[in-house]
Amino acid sequence: MSEHKNDEVLEIDTEFTDDLESPSESHRMAAYHFKQAYLQHELAASAYESGDQNATDMHAFIAYRHQLNAVQFAEIAVMEVQGIDEIEE
Repeated sequence: MSEHKNDEVLEIDTEFTDDLESPSESHRMAAYHFKQAYLQHELAASAYESGDQNATDMHAFIAYRHQLNAVQFAEIAVMEVQGIDEIEE
């Protein structure tokens, strides 16, 4: 078993600062990530046609990550407008 030489308690900053100023900014971020996903899928298609499986996989993965971010920003925009309690009902 390892000994803990440093027993400092990590304090968590409970104040959350939201960098997004409005639902419209969240929609713009969603649009940005959807566009990036589109571009990465185009690159994946080109790489596939060239026979470069590694590049195909890399671009497909990056596209997937952008898609996830886009969906999250779209959901944030809806929650900012409607409120999270209204959505869950």
